[in-house]
Amino acid sequence: MIEKVVMKNLMCSTCAGKIERELKKRPTINSATFNFPNQVMLLDVTEAYDEEQEIPIIKEIVDSIEDDVETYPYSKRNIVEAKKGIETYYSFFIGMMIYMIGFLFTYFNIGWVGYSLYWVGYLFIAYKIGTKTFKGLKRKDFFNENTLMIIATVAAMFVGHPYEAAFVIIFYTVGEYLQHRAVHRSRDDISSLIDLRIEYANVLENGEVVIKDPMYIQKGDIIVVKNGEKIPIDGEIIDGTTSLNTSALTGEAKLSTVKKGDFILSGNINVGNVIHMEAKKVYKDSTISKMMDLIENSTSHKAKAENFITKFARYYTPTVTVLAFLMFLIPSLVNWANYQEYIYRAAQFLVISCPCALVLSIPLSYFAGIGASARHGILFKGSSYLHMITNVDSIGIDKTGTLTHGDFQVSEYTTDDALKIAASVENYSNHPIAKSIVSYYKGDLIEYENVTELPGYGLVVETKKGNILVGNRKLMNKHKITIKDKKSLIGSNVYVAKNNKYIGKVVVSDTIKNSSFNTMRRLSNHYDITMLTGDNDAIAKEVATELGGIKYRSDLLPEEKIDAFNDIQSKGYKLFVGDGINDAPLLKQADIGVAMGDGSELAIDVADVIIMKNDIGLLEKAFKIAKKTKRIVYQNIVLSLTIKGIFLLLAGFGISRMWMAIFADVGITLIAILNSLRLIYSKRF
Repeated sequence: MIEKVVMKNLMCSTCAGKIERELKKRPTINSATFNFPNQVMLLDVTEAYDEEQEIPIIKEIVDSIEDDVETYPYSKRNIVEAKKGIETYYSFFIGMMIYMIGFLFTYFNIGWVGYSLYWVGYLFIAYKIGTKTFKGLKRKDFFNENTLMIIATVAAMFVGHPYEAAFVIIFYTVGEYLQHRAVHRSRDDISSLIDLRIEYANVLENGEVVIKDPMYIQKGDIIVVKNGEKIPIDGEIIDGTTSLNTSALTGEAKLSTVKKGDFILSGNINVGNVIHMEAKKVYKDSTISKMMDLIENSTSHKAKAENFITKFARYYTPTVTVLAFLMFLIPSLVNWANYQEYIYRAAQFLVISCPCALVLSIPLSYFAGIGASARHGILFKGSSYLHMITNVDSIGIDKTGTLTHGDFQVSEYTTDDALKIAASVENYSNHPIAKSIVSYYKGDLIEYENVTELPGYGLVVETKKGNILVGNRKLMNKHKITIKDKKSLIGSNVYVAKNNKYIGKVVVSDTIKNSSFNTMRRLSNHYDITMLTGDNDAIAKEVATELGGIKYRSDLLPEEKIDAFNDIQSKGYKLFVGDGINDAPLLKQADIGVAMGDGSELAIDVADVIIMKNDIGLLEKAFKIAKKTKRIVYQNIVLSLTIKGIFLLLAGFGISRMWMAIFADVGITLIAILNSLRLIYSKRF
């Protein structure tokens, strides 16, 4: 069970990692993952978790690690009033004023007073960092970025560089503030891309319209949706005809006309007439709620780069602290006369070494990639899948409903008797082929009892006069029925047998989606694609040929699809795309499962990536967004490590100054964050 706790203003990724580790020690918490852009801690909790008891304890843990973090339950996010935040910098401003006074005394040659005031001013401007360092020492956390800053600046003060010590703290504080602003801005920008929240719903009660929170809508409630309002919940139109803007769910600004009897999804916007609809689901089970959960919980599956940086930061800071000490100690033992210079170099080394650029920008890059994908109607259930998809080299893909419309129509049938029996028996099935036969037949249906559906085969009816079989060739072979006509008709052949005698067949045809043609041809230049289908070889071959001659496997039962997928050779990851209930086991088993948004709920639940409309072309866009995200992540890693490496060498040889060290820390962090934000504003993928 997942619980969410808001931790607003928690911008220190190292601190977040420490909080995660402390929370995991709680007996009621199995794991904890912090979502930086959303400022939410995702907790996998046990049944013993009690919010009222746990929140104060969680807040105490947070406060022991980081200052000024507002911790409260996710359910109260719209109630808690945000703090202004300026009070956290009061001591900093006081310290700045004292420093200026100290400068005046120094200017008028009263050096001892000025130097004393520098120390007093330093205590004020470094108060916030010092408090964090003290909290770390209490927890026996001796090595963190705050410790690096305190050691570096105290060292600078002792060797007679009070101005540079002050500038380190000033630039660090200003840089930290700008980082917070950048992350806040990016979070707001990402959220605006995927802002799917529905604030209210107009519920019809006793002839009057009552405004309610969608959370309180029950199945069967009648909802009035006016022009410009979002559909608050999944349901069926009972009165009216209108047009819906589906861009929030599909990423495409396209209007869809709907009428009485149509099932419509929450999140779409009514841009036409007023409609009345009946709620068919509660809010938490509706499409819009599931989409928001997927996006907000996306950090529960972190990419390898994120996990690496988290571990890297844990060992990196102690290592550079030791190196800085050795940088001072070894040359000082050789030449003690210049010990102050060696202290100064070590102080620069510590400032440069802060890992903020990596630990802030990388999670932000992945979340920006997830936000950009959501804007185009592609939902990744975690940054790990956004990263993994860049290493896919083989694709298995379902045919019906994925490459084709799944909108079946009867194209031929052998006898009227075969059509009537087929329609009467298929009336007991919800399969798209079954529905197409029932819809096509206009006569009276025969009522049957004891109808059994065999997935992958068809239907069997037990009557007093014998069995009736309606299904594919495998069903006929299973019952040793001889099919007399050998003519191969292109389409799905539904055979009919009565009392172990073949009667005839109904042929149902499907059409390939327009987007499938170009998409498959382009993707087949880079990926090994295999179509997996339960249809016969003639149909599979025709579809595969029209799609550019892709590989295919036909006549597959659901369990045989898994074996066929496992037979696909791959040097990287294998991806499967499907939409039906029968595809769910394979979607779950594949390295990456991609479900079409109009498919079955089970397929959507088990998939790792969801394409919110039946357009396979979005799979190509998903690859492009993922690859651009990966490039930006690697750019940030290379940029940060390269610049820091150069400045560390300069500091080691004593040819850099403290302002350069500040640039190598705060400046590179801001550049990396801005580079990550390109994913949000990019219009082309």
